[in-house]
Amino acid sequence: MSGDRIKLEVREREELGSRHTRRLRKQGLIPGVLYGKGQAHAVVVGERELRAAVSGPSGLHAILDVVLEGQKTVHPSILANYQRDPIRGTLSHFDLREVRLDQPIHATVVISLVGESIGVKAGGLVSLVAREINVEALPMDVPEHIDVDVTALDVGDVLRLEDVRAIPGVTFLDDPHETVIVTVTIPRGFQELEEAEAAAAAEAEAEAAAEAAEAGEEVEGEPEEAEEGEPASEEEPEE
Repeated sequence: MSGDRIKLEVREREELGSRHTRRLRKQGLIPGVLYGKGQAHAVVVGERELRAAVSGPSGLHAILDVVLEGQKTVHPSILANYQRDPIRGTLSHFDLREVRLDQPIHATVVISLVGESIGVKAGGLVSLVAREINVEALPMDVPEHIDVDVTALDVGDVLRLEDVRAIPGVTFLDDPHETVIVTVTIPRGFQELEEAEAAAAAEAEAEAAAEAAEAGEEVEGEPEEAEEGEPASEEEPEE
């Protein structure tokens, strides 16, 4: 659960615009916005400080006690959105949303698979279909991730959201039956091989049945031979 509360001090930005934000990033500072109580604050914080704040046990779901530089008011917030530099991988922008700790919020939580499926031991392949699900919970109760045990899944099995163990204080918002979490299937190469072998076996069986039927027709069509020792009938000469 996101029980961690981490203090994050930010300062308000006076200058806006892309030129200014590029200058900030070169200094190792990340521009962002703090949304809350009917107003938004353009802020900036050190990239290292922000990364450390969201790298704890609660991860991206940590409760951030945001304090504006020079003020004492604490703004409990969550990381609502963030962007990364596509080349460097560093954080380039963030959005914080102030929350009330006594009111539930909506959040997206990742799925984490636990255990080794018996289907894998039989040659199957486990596929994670839904990598994250939507939940509703109090800010301090939002889980960092949701563990899904796949140990009992065999080849051909499908695990849906309705099969996931409930978490106290957390409501799953996605359709419980329609949301597929995990499937266990035979890898395509093996499946094609099995289908080819089955087709070859069926063809061989059909050929054998055809040969047997043809042999039976030949036996029925042969003339009956006279029994040994029984003379053939001769017609009597006319008088």
